Amino acid sequence: MTKRRLYPLEPLFGRILSPFEQFLRRATAGGIVLIAATILTLVLSNSVWHVPYHAFWEEHLGLHWGGWALDQSLHHWINDGLMAVFFFVVGLELKRELLVGELSSLADAALPIIAALGGMIAPALIYHQFNPSGPAAGGWGIPMATDIAFAIGILVLLAWRIPRNLIIFLTALAIADDLGAVLVIAIYYTPALNVTALIVAGILLLILILLNQGGIRNLLPYLLAGLPFWYFVMLSGVHATVAGILLAFTIPARGRIRPDELADVLSARGQNLRDTIIHSKRLDPLVNGQLAGIIQSLQHSSSAAIAPQQHLEHVVQPWVTFGVIPIFALANAGINFSQVSSGMLFSTVTLGTCLGLVLGKFVGISLSSWIAVRLKIARLPHGVQWRHLLGAAWLGGVGFTMSLFISQLAFTAPNLQEEAKLGILLASLIAAMIGLTWLFWVGRNEVPA
Repeated sequence: MTKRRLYPLEPLFGRILSPFEQFLRRATAGGIVLIAATILTLVLSNSVWHVPYHAFWEEHLGLHWGGWALDQSLHHWINDGLMAVFFFVVGLELKRELLVGELSSLADAALPIIAALGGMIAPALIYHQFNPSGPAAGGWGIPMATDIAFAIGILVLLAWRIPRNLIIFLTALAIADDLGAVLVIAIYYTPALNVTALIVAGILLLILILLNQGGIRNLLPYLLAGLPFWYFVMLSGVHATVAGILLAFTIPARGRIRPDELADVLSARGQNLRDTIIHSKRLDPLVNGQLAGIIQSLQHSSSAAIAPQQHLEHVVQPWVTFGVIPIFALANAGINFSQVSSGMLFSTVTLGTCLGLVLGKFVGISLSSWIAVRLKIARLPHGVQWRHLLGAAWLGGVGFTMSLFISQLAFTAPNLQEEAKLGILLASLIAAMIGLTWLFWVGRNEVPA
């Protein structure tokens, strides 16, 4: 028998991908799109159109109903609205990891969680050393976060030179890191609370939980309760993006029927379909109502076996990866280099942010991991050696999206925001270059997976 020829792109398009593989491919492509959006933002911010470009994001867009109004600038709609969708996807990913992924067992979760914790504490301490008091002191949360799209994207590009489990480790670390960043936002960057709005949000959250526990698998009720939940969380003073995380945790993670039940249903209806085809003269579902009904029932049964959480991840994640995050970068990453002075470059905010991300992340992740393994609290993933983990620790310093987001919450003064932005851009570039070079070098003798 002649062996069938495999075409170059068949491994990518010719087989069914697991959810994790789909996530990695989107993260890689999303990182490339994010780089392009950042470059475009920097070009526009340093062109003759920089004034109208920045003014565009301050244009207001509002909803009005009688005496009620929700009126915000485009910049606020992106940071409070679109980023809530981003955090919703983060919540779905985090829930999946806690249920069935790398964070589902204590043995596997210990190392990425401890590494993420160390990678948050060390950068915050470094930033605090530069800014112990004054208006800049509140920015200690800026260098605590890792950008999952950039970091994973770089790792996947080097997949042929590094162990696959290193990618899984950094993915779990970045997701645990995101959870820590959300807690910091919810606890520290909440200036004042509107108790009435908070109570209403709590009632709506309870309704969402009851929907889940009641076995409701239709997503419409979650949407109808989720939108006002987001609104009242925003009114309460807690940042609206926290609503995205909490809403994600209420989405059901099990389908209406089990796969074994689906197999029985498909077998029975498949036989019905074959009998209908044999005895029917018209095989076009458009004109054969019985045939169309059987096919629709097969589709409905297959959909019932997919958990709403999986369905939403599949549908929403591409919009976030290729829409929300690049738009966020376009609205927030711009900086005019003609206004960058030596004073701005060496300001305590810029230095604290840059060194916190580059050195703090590396020291925090690597040192906490070493201590955890040394004390036998955790273990290195199979096939991953210390030289690989140190490379991932450098990539942890790529803090782009989440760091930019926290800087908007930490500072109201434009000069402090610009200094933080400069530190984030420099740190992300430096950390990416060091991590990429490090892993390329240490992986030179690796056998391709």
